[in-house]
Amino acid sequence: MPVAFVLINAEVGKTGEILKELRGIEGIVEAYSVAGPYDIIAKLQADKFEKVAEGVTKKLHKIGGIKNTVTLFAFG
Repeated sequence: MPVAFVLINAEVGKTGEILKELRGIEGIVEAYSVAGPYDIIAKLQADKFEKVAEGVTKKLHKIGGIKNTVTLFAFG
């Protein structure tokens, strides 16, 4: 099953709101605030690679308060 991890930088004070929205999006199976160079990590999973990519480009990127993302597709 295709999986992607998305590393997210949030605007100051927006992490909680972003996490709440992420957890309501179909295909996002886990989302956490983290310490380090990124504020949030989200795990997306779907039955097809295209659905994972669509979750990132059409759903996740529409959430307000996200400054930038790095998407890591998992293989193996």
